[in-house]
Amino acid sequence: MPITRLRTGPRMSQIVIHNDTVYLAGQTANDPVPSVPEQTRQILAKIDALLAEAGTDKSKILSATIWLSDIRRFEEMNEVWDAWVTPDSTPARATVEALLARTPNLVEIGIIAARD
Repeated sequence: MPITRLRTGPRMSQIVIHNDTVYLAGQTANDPVPSVPEQTRQILAKIDALLAEAGTDKSKILSATIWLSDIRRFEEMNEVWDAWVTPDSTPARATVEALLARTPNLVEIGIIAARD
């Protein structure tokens, strides 16, 4: 099966598709305001758009990895996540605290989804 790469740059592709599995690069907020809920909303909107471009949607997410710059903000992020995620189609998920690549980023989310 061929590998399809979309929104490819010199460092990474935003979307990689192989065997009807969609891999998204880690997504961060375009406008990293100092609010975990607002950054999470921005990221999830980006994920919706990228999944649509790849021919799938959030109901087909298999796995999510969430990185928080401060794990004490876990519940704030979860309030937004819980309102967004498709009921009865919740993915496997891990959430960890990490030093993110850019200081204003408080949240980063990586997604793997099916496409059928």
